[in-house]
Amino acid sequence: MKALIASLLVLSTTMLLASCKDTQNVDAKLNPHPIPYEITLIIDGAPGPFDSVGGFMQYEVTNLDCVPETGGPFNPLRLSPKADPRIIFQKMSNNVYRGTVYVGYFQDEDYFGLGVCHWSLNAATVELKINKLTMVSYLDPEQLPAQKPVTTYFVREDYLNNDLERGSVGELGRTKYPPNRQDSIFSIALTPKDIAP
Repeated sequence: MKALIASLLVLSTTMLLASCKDTQNVDAKLNPHPIPYEITLIIDGAPGPFDSVGGFMQYEVTNLDCVPETGGPFNPLRLSPKADPRIIFQKMSNNVYRGTVYVGYFQDEDYFGLGVCHWSLNAATVELKINKLTMVSYLDPEQLPAQKPVTTYFVREDYLNNDLERGSVGELGRTKYPPNRQDSIFSIALTPKDIAP
């Protein structure tokens, strides 16, 4: 009896592991005709330079019915495939950088035999690093076709206190900071431009 129970446990464990496929990291195909937006990044008033300026596009499959269940029969769930392709920024001057974001970067396709998976851009995230501090700004997908600047405000003290591994997302309005900090504010502006041929 004990041998039978042990065999059943081994069998159920094997089935569970076999069902736990990694669906979040699908080998997504690139769309041959994505829509490009040039992003101009302007830093205004920062206390000093940044060690690096980069970013990534946050993509996710939005229709989970195209994804197989994972987790086994006792805990079935569908995990949305995700991917974060990098945004490469080129330095144009001391405070100006340019990079390209793509809408429709991945090909909508039947990746799992359950129907077409639809990829969606959730955000274009920009990371400016100084020592151990990462300052973050981003664009929502609906802000890309608007082609208007999106400005994030930070305080200089935040930039200078960069010895600890952490992130700072700033504020989308100067008025979010109290009056006694208005003189120590600097900004990061992201302006998208449609460059599709």
